[in-house]
Amino acid sequence: MAVLLCRDFVLLLDLEMQRPGEDEVAAASRLFERLCRDYPRAFDMVVADGLYARAPFFKMVAAHGKEAIAVLKDDRRDLLQDAFALFKQEEPVVFQKGCLTRRCWDIAGFTSWVQLGKEARVVRSLETKTVRRQMTGREERRESDWVWATTVTKAQVSTETFVVTGHKRWDIENKAFNELVNFWHADHVYKHSPAAIEACWLLTMLAYNLFEAFINLNLKPILRAAHTKEHFARMIAGEIYGQSCTARSP
Repeated sequence: MAVLLCRDFVLLLDLEMQRPGEDEVAAASRLFERLCRDYPRAFDMVVADGLYARAPFFKMVAAHGKEAIAVLKDDRRDLLQDAFALFKQEEPVVFQKGCLTRRCWDIAGFTSWVQLGKEARVVRSLETKTVRRQMTGREERRESDWVWATTVTKAQVSTETFVVTGHKRWDIENKAFNELVNFWHADHVYKHSPAAIEACWLLTMLAYNLFEAFINLNLKPILRAAHTKEHFARMIAGEIYGQSCTARSP
């Protein structure tokens, strides 16, 4: 699925069915080509997880004038080792946001990823967050380490903005898939044929987008802050059922 990451919400753009015998990246590559045809100016960057840190995918994105960001894992071991060797020689830049502290390293000009055919930029964010346990009241310190490879330059995206953008990848899971499954019943198969499954998903995505557009563009901020999305969904459902009952009454 392709998701347009906006500031406060996401828009579901399109999906591509994965064919037998192929991996996720092959299906996503077809989807990306279609997105560039249908929404050529809707986005400038593609944010993906570690599976997409492949030279062919990055090159395809660059060929369309877009930039790519992907989580960097052990699959790109040479690049990862070179990056960590240089990180040890530099002092991190620290960003503080509430109880979250980010110590960031940002180095460009890596040539270790030979298959890419161009220099790569590597960004690391060592993050520490203090949370208070609800039952005991004790504070607990949690640490996570994130590394991304990208073709985006520092002139285009600063370190702090880059890290925030890299983390937005998880909005696809949290604001798209999880919400579609938990509140829109998207994991239920209503008819067991590939075309029907795809059609149901596309209809669900359309309904989701219309609902998000109503919430974020029609309602005033003070009203949005006072209620949950589920509250508004119940009000809409009540209006629909109410109108239906009125239409059938004698």
